[in-house]
Amino acid sequence: MSAAILPSDVAILDLLRQQDEMSIAQLIESVGVTATAVRQRLVRLLDQQLIERNTVPSPRGRPRHVYRLTTKGLRRSGENFADLAIALWQEIRSIEDLEVRRGLMARISHRLATMYADKVNGDTLTQRMQSVKELFDERHLQLQVDDSGQLPVISVEACPYPDLAEQDREVCSMEGLLFSEILGVPMELTSCRLDGDCGCTYEPRVAIASGSQSQ
Repeated sequence: MSAAILPSDVAILDLLRQQDEMSIAQLIESVGVTATAVRQRLVRLLDQQLIERNTVPSPRGRPRHVYRLTTKGLRRSGENFADLAIALWQEIRSIEDLEVRRGLMARISHRLATMYADKVNGDTLTQRMQSVKELFDERHLQLQVDDSGQLPVISVEACPYPDLAEQDREVCSMEGLLFSEILGVPMELTSCRLDGDCGCTYEPRVAIASGSQSQ
């Protein structure tokens, strides 16, 4: 049986799930507690094999240490929903009729979008993406919005269901359906973490007629 994670250690796991790796100095600044408290938490998490410490060479001076989640840590940090999500997804994938399966995925995406609808605001696509980012921030899932191009894009930097995505990457397409429903425009997966990219990036599939909507 896995040891329980102390509530005081959850913040460390959440940060590492979002940032991939962090130094002690970065953790101290983000968590807002003393260096001693952060080191005590890191020792506990290292003992439980939920995190690992790596040495990074420094151009000047001594090498520095960074911490990141282990595979076990990734699973434990999402254990509240991971088993249920995998079971439900396996049931969906067991539906042999492709049209029925796609229809079910679309309905699930629509239902989730309806749940989030009153929390996503904005007249432009960029504003709605920023609103989605804030919504995901509340759930400790890091998104980034890039509006430097002709159309804004949204990137998921920390996969909310790593085990599920590794089993079946079609779950990324379902996430695209969710973004399409929430944002009101078709979104396409253009880069994927499973292909070695830094994260999963979704872009508007078609140009938007009104210039004001795309900025």
